[in-house]
Amino acid sequence: MRCISVYTRDFGSFSDLYEQILVSPPAENEEIVLEGITVSGAGEVPEGYIERLRERPDVVVMKERTHGATILQHGDLFEICLP
Repeated sequence: MRCISVYTRDFGSFSDLYEQILVSPPAENEEIVLEGITVSGAGEVPEGYIERLRERPDVVVMKERTHGATILQHGDLFEICLP
């Protein structure tokens, strides 16, 4: 799975940028700033990554069905994992 990191803890800001990020995602190891929020192409996540984070009490896991994405939120970070 490909992962995009979005450095904000504000769900409203993340939600406002979500579609824009999916339309024009950063390349692997590329960092861009959208409306003052840093977005980076984090590359591929290792197998089992989502399952490991799902077990942690400080991680919120959301499934976005339209794009088949899994969104993880923990600390000051949202991670968009795309198939």
